[in-house]
Amino acid sequence: MTKKKFILLGQLLAAVPAGAIATLSFAPYDYAFIAPLTLILFFFLLQKQSPKRSALIGFFYGLGMFGTGISWVHVSIDTFGGMPKIASMFLMCLLISYLALYPALFGYLFNRFNRQRPFHQLLLSGPVIWLVLDWIRGWLFTGFPWLWMGYSQLNTPLAHFAPMFGVEGITLALVLISGSIVATLYYRNWRPLLVAILVAILAVLAGIPQWVKPDPKHSVTVALIQGNISQEEKWLPSHRWPTLMKYMDLTRDNWGADLIIWPEAAIPALEEEIPTFLQNLDAAARANNSTVITGILDQKSNGKFYNNILTLGVDADGPYNYNTATRYTKHHLLPFGEYVPFASLLRPLAPFFNLPMSSFSRGAYIQPNIQAHGYSIAPALCYEIAFGEQIRANVTKKTELLLTLSNDAWFGHSIGPFQHMEIAQMRALELGKPLLRGTNTGITAVVDHNGHITKELPQFVTGVLRDKVIPTIGMTPYTTLGSWPLYGYCLWALALSWILIRRKRGHFRDLRSVEKE
Repeated sequence: MTKKKFILLGQLLAAVPAGAIATLSFAPYDYAFIAPLTLILFFFLLQKQSPKRSALIGFFYGLGMFGTGISWVHVSIDTFGGMPKIASMFLMCLLISYLALYPALFGYLFNRFNRQRPFHQLLLSGPVIWLVLDWIRGWLFTGFPWLWMGYSQLNTPLAHFAPMFGVEGITLALVLISGSIVATLYYRNWRPLLVAILVAILAVLAGIPQWVKPDPKHSVTVALIQGNISQEEKWLPSHRWPTLMKYMDLTRDNWGADLIIWPEAAIPALEEEIPTFLQNLDAAARANNSTVITGILDQKSNGKFYNNILTLGVDADGPYNYNTATRYTKHHLLPFGEYVPFASLLRPLAPFFNLPMSSFSRGAYIQPNIQAHGYSIAPALCYEIAFGEQIRANVTKKTELLLTLSNDAWFGHSIGPFQHMEIAQMRALELGKPLLRGTNTGITAVVDHNGHITKELPQFVTGVLRDKVIPTIGMTPYTTLGSWPLYGYCLWALALSWILIRRKRGHFRDLRSVEKE
């Protein structure tokens, strides 16, 4: 083995743990300082590399990061998928390898353009490439915007950027800080460090404005029901009524709360199958001056399935009627869980691709807010909460609360539910609205408009979370502008980089002309 190949092998082996430690910066570990550390290590490894070697280093970095960070996906495939262990491991390796292509592409582009111009790489084009690849990963094949670096900074001063620029703005700040530190240390030039100092100062200043104002006069009492229903038993016909009675017993003790919230698909039956139960629940809610919000599945006459949120009681559409009830329908479906890409090819391969009701149809991208007990609520079902632009698009001037219903029982005792909760907290911070999160097995929680959990239930217990929530008045800049300021930054950074390169090339041409004369 030549010396160059030996060095490359060492760099590839170093890239894996450099990526793997990134997982420790996210929930449930929350070691926020590791996020810039992992980026610094990655950028160090990319210095003075060819584009092809950079791509290899990026790929191995991605294997480490996603191999540890999304390991929880395998719990659902292995436990509920019905696939042989070898097949489920192969599917996980395929997913991790696909996601690792993004840091690989970053590494390639990082040294493909502006090579031998390290400050342009680290402070101008590099951050732009990172942002663009994050956006693509959050969109391509319906998107998988998990482990965006900005989520790791929920409890640091960098979180102050979220109400202005969203989680992507925090990611940009992290990449700029990390790039400036690498430029300072690797090239022994102190001036790039000024960028990190400037970003840190701006982060502190960004925390001064109060974009929204709490409205204590319109506080709402909530009761979030955590049924803790076993996923293996949930859809068994023999468990339908015991499950419904369990939710009713927990609800009966909490009549009088303004909002009583059941989790995603809490009712283990299609809506059209239990009209009498829903009519009785609606009538009881009205009699007790409460609103019940529940997740429920439905199948229309055309055979299509839908994952819905149904409102019963106060502020619903009069006494419950299947044909006139207003529902929120999930738009962003979970690949393989709620729809199967390339279904004709994959469904014959394994029972995993034929899970019950794994062919859902999507609702509209923008839907009216839920009207419940006089409050306007912007909803999201499970996976949807990871898509900030979609949630933002559904928040109006009248929106007072955010709501997300989920069932993370699919992921057992893994780190997945904690990451999911962290993402939901970021939505509350970005949009300046309190968030209610109702789940089957946890994490059931109330989040204030600053993204902090004010009250929660332990995982895997049956219980009810009672709390008083204060809505907010006003809108954050991110709610109004979305990612447009970041698009502007990307154009500015690329234009500045191009101008500096042209100026430098012109300077070299002038020097050559002088030498010839």
